[in-house]
Amino acid sequence: MWQAISQQLSDTLMFDFQIVEKQKIHGGDISECYMISDNTQRYFIKLNRVECLHNFEAEAENIALLRQTSSVFVPELVMLGKTKEHAFLVLNYLPTKPLDDAANSYKFGQQLAKLHNWGEQKEYGLDIDNYLGEMLQPNKWEKKWSHFFAEQRIGWQLQLMREKGIELVDITEFTQVIRELLNGHQPKPSLLHGDLWHGNTAISAFGPLCFDPACYWGDRECDLALTELFGGFQAEFYQGYESISPLSYSYPQRKTIYNLYHILNHYNHFGGHYLDQAQKMIDEVMSY
Repeated sequence: MWQAISQQLSDTLMFDFQIVEKQKIHGGDISECYMISDNTQRYFIKLNRVECLHNFEAEAENIALLRQTSSVFVPELVMLGKTKEHAFLVLNYLPTKPLDDAANSYKFGQQLAKLHNWGEQKEYGLDIDNYLGEMLQPNKWEKKWSHFFAEQRIGWQLQLMREKGIELVDITEFTQVIRELLNGHQPKPSLLHGDLWHGNTAISAFGPLCFDPACYWGDRECDLALTELFGGFQAEFYQGYESISPLSYSYPQRKTIYNLYHILNHYNHFGGHYLDQAQKMIDEVMSY
């Protein structure tokens, strides 16, 4: 496998690349990650089953889209490919450390605000479906935000749970509740990172960066809500964001709705205690 990867990478780079160092990088829940080197050049490689090539193709398109915005910094795509049993994605390798200092957190908040202000789009969705982790994330274009989020985010995840024999709430009834709660909230479509938790950010020699995107055009509050779900970011991150794009006073009313999507997705990936958390969030939303 590694010889095949070396050959394909050599063909892309147009020089002979032979792996002399291979270091596994821990932290990924879905794919195996490595740093590979020929003592001159280093690359970051994500490795998964060959069936996951579509996942990597979507990620490559998302990376290219984010780089097009010249706002947030993301690693550069080198190539994607496959062997007989594996799919792989190669990015430039950047030594990193956690995004946990005030100055870089503030800067990243400003960069995210610039991403959300970039471009003009009249509808919600994306030209392709992509993946949140290993789960397909549908992105069919929709004119009404309330319909998009109710059906393609909450309804979609609840249907995946139903197929596993888990039904926390009547799907038709609950998606109608979501539509009603978001009715009248028609934000400017913003290009979202889509999976913006602390583990998908870092600091490099170039400043803050983010990775593992699951992009689509949606409500910018979805990105902000997720930053608060799994441990949160530095206070300076939010200060930097609001220095460019202040949040609406009504944002807290939608935060649980938006984060429910990610908790449902986590249950569909990992099971366990996320089921109880999802039920509590559903009950909270039903009480609005």
